[in-house]
Amino acid sequence: MIRHIVMFRLKDTDVSAAENAAAAKAKAEALPAVIPQIRAMEVRLNAPSADQSNYHIALICDFDSQADLDAYQVHPEHKKFGGFIAGIREDGGRACIDYEI
Repeated sequence: MIRHIVMFRLKDTDVSAAENAAAAKAKAEALPAVIPQIRAMEVRLNAPSADQSNYHIALICDFDSQADLDAYQVHPEHKKFGGFIAGIREDGGRACIDYEI
C-alpha cells in the first residue's frame, strides 16, 4: 500500500487563505467518489490557533499500489482539483511524500 501526503500553503485571493482552504477541502473530499483508485483519504486543515506559517491543508491518501497512485495523478478530476489548487497556492507552497505502509 502507498500513502501519499501532500500539503499546501495557500494565499489570499478574492477570499482569505482560510476560506480557500475550506473550499479546497470540500473539493478534495469529493474525489474518492469519482476516483476509484483512492482507497482512503483524509483532508485536514491547519488549526486556527496553530502557527499561521504552517501549511493550510493536508491530504492524506492511501492507494493499493504505485500504479493506482499514478492513475490518480492523471485522472481528469484530480487534474481539475490541481488546477484549482494552482490558482490559490503560494509559490513554493507544496510539500509531498509518498511511502509504503
